[in-house]
Amino acid sequence: MKAITKVPITADQGMAENGRGHGRPEGNENQFARDLRAAEVKFSAHAQKRMQLRGVELTDSDRDKLTATIDRMAAKGAKDALILLRETALVVSVKNRTVITAVDEASAKENIFTNIDSAAIL
Repeated sequence: MKAITKVPITADQGMAENGRGHGRPEGNENQFARDLRAAEVKFSAHAQKRMQLRGVELTDSDRDKLTATIDRMAAKGAKDALILLRETALVVSVKNRTVITAVDEASAKENIFTNIDSAAIL
């Protein structure tokens, strides 16, 4: 009877190991996902409710402008901003990339916006 010898197990090209995370460098996908989420502009529940109540809808172009504006404001150190986008005033936490509230043109006429350190008119 022949003795069984141990042979080192190696994977040939095209063979993937079983398990989670194999086949890509450690952490790259997670970092990419975090960067992607960080770049997104979020809307608070309050802002979503106000926008729905007031019939405010943002187009893809509006969202792109909003994202670019928040990027520029963040680069200049803004924290809380008022962004006027067409007929809508948006109060935004630049640091959190979150729209806090939205006010349409009719409702904004008599409003005073406080606790902002910057503004942009688009």
